[in-house]
Amino acid sequence: MLLSVLSCFAGVLLGLSAFANGTSRRVRTGGIALILSGFLALLALSVYTGVTVNFFGKRFLDWRFSWSYILAWVGIILAFAAGVFQMCAYQKNATGPPAPNIADS
Repeated sequence: MLLSVLSCFAGVLLGLSAFANGTSRRVRTGGIALILSGFLALLALSVYTGVTVNFFGKRFLDWRFSWSYILAWVGIILAFAAGVFQMCAYQKNATGPPAPNIADS
C-alpha cells in the first residue's frame, strides 16, 4: 500500500508538472504511474481481504471493515480512472492536429 501511495504521488506530480511545462512525455509517465498505483493498491487490498477473512483456516465472523477500507477501494477506482484519462490526454496530444489539405485552399 505504501508503494501505491508513492506511485500515486509521483503520478500526480508528473501530471501537474506536465500541465505547467506542456511536456507530453511526463503526461504518459504520470498515467503509467497512476495505473501502477491502482494495481498496487488492488494487490494490497486483495491480500488484506484474504488474510482478514480467512486467516489460516480460521474465519473471523465478527470482523467488519471500516470506512478507510471502503475509501481505499474507491481510491483504486479513482487511480485507475486518473491514469486512463492521462493516457487518453497523451494520445490526444501525441497525434496532434490533422495536416492541412491542399485541395481545401
